[in-house]
Order: sequence, then structure tokens, then C-alpha cells
Amino acid sequence: MTGLWAVLITTFLASAVEAIEMVTIVVGVGATRGWRSTLIGAASGFGVLAVVVAILGAALSVVPIGPLRLVIGALLLVFGLQWFRKGIMRVAARGLAGIGGQDPHETAEWTGPGMDWTAWFLSFKGVVLEGLEVAIIVVSFGAGANQLGAAVIGGVGAIIVVGGIGLALHQTVRRIPRSLLQLIVGVLLTTFGTFWALEGLGVAWPGADASIPGLLVLYGATALFYISLERNRALGLRPAA
Repeated sequence: MTGLWAVLITTFLASAVEAIEMVTIVVGVGATRGWRSTLIGAASGFGVLAVVVAILGAALSVVPIGPLRLVIGALLLVFGLQWFRKGIMRVAARGLAGIGGQDPHETAEWTGPGMDWTAWFLSFKGVVLEGLEVAIIVVSFGAGANQLGAAVIGGVGAIIVVGGIGLALHQTVRRIPRSLLQLIVGVLLTTFGTFWALEGLGVAWPGADASIPGLLVLYGATALFYISLERNRALGLRPAA
């Protein structure tokens, strides 16, 4: 019984780390570009994961995750840097106009009637990568301790709990000014993209996932620096010699 609880708790905590990254991407993209396409992308990602898990099963423990991290990380980095730049320019121009409501001067990233494929794609690949890592954690811990059932409960439970928290917070996220929200999402995507791409290249981050907050601080400080430069330029100011 002790072994069962140890596997369940360990799998839950390890899976929760991956689930937080997954939910952060989905909520950020949904709040910025719209929820319909984002949720369809997330559902598509879970559908693909279900098929992969059903076909490969225990063989997931030997799946090389590095190349997938490299590809998805590089793609996230491309989108993230675009939103990072746009967010800096919008915050520098608009400040925090619209906080607690909607700034009429800011337009949504997507207003078309059809599918927003950018939102779909970002949500889909975030769910696939992080979901696959959760599946590998579940299989590795469960098979190693001969407690696959407990590991599955821990992994699925982590996704449900973290997903529920993200769902509860999405209305709060929507009250953030769109310009600031775009910058925040740009920082997040750039951070995860950098982390996963370099991991895929074989870089060993100090502290593994614990390096992510450091990257967030670095990109956040960089954004503040460039916002200050842009506002000074717009006001006709120049830094002192």
C-alpha cells in the first residue's frame, strides 16, 4: 500500500509540472486570440495523445522526446518572439489602458469567422508535447514500480486539477489589457520555446524545469528595458551621456 501511494503522489507531482506548462500555453493563447480555436486545438491534441498512448503503450518509455522538443520549441520561439515584439510596442504605446475592462483602441488578434489556425496550432502542439511527457512519466513510474493504475490516476489527476484551476482563472485573465496580455503570452511562449529547443539540442538546464522561472525573469526584464527605450524614443527623450 505504501508503494502505491508513493507512486501516485510522485506521478501526480511530476505530471503537475508538465500540466502547468500545458495549461499556461492554452489559457494564454485562448485569452489572446480567442477560445474556440484554442479549445479545438487542445481537444485535437488530447485526441492524438489518446491514439499514441493506445498504440504504443509501454513503449512510450523509450520514445526519444528530444527531437520533438526541438521542433516544437523552435516553432514556439518563432511565434513567441513575434508576440513579444508586438507586446512591447503596444504596451509602450498604450501603457495599461483598458485595465479592468476593454480598451476600444485595441483590436483582437483574430476577428475572422473561421478557424484561427495559429491559435489551434499553438494549443495543439503545447498539449501534445506536455501530454506526451506526462504519458512517459506515467509509464516510467508505473511500469517501474508495477503500479501502472496508480500512476495513471496520478497523471490524469494532475491534468484535471491544473486544468480546473486554469479554467477558473480564465475570466480573471480576460480582464488584463490586451496589449499587456499579448506581451505576457509572448514572454511565456518565448520562454518555453527557448527551454524546449535547447533541451532538444541536448542542453542540460541547471535544475531542469526549475530554470524556467529564471528565463521568465530574463525575458520579462528584457521587455521592460525595451518598453522604456521605446517610450523614451516616442517622447523624444534620449538617455543621458
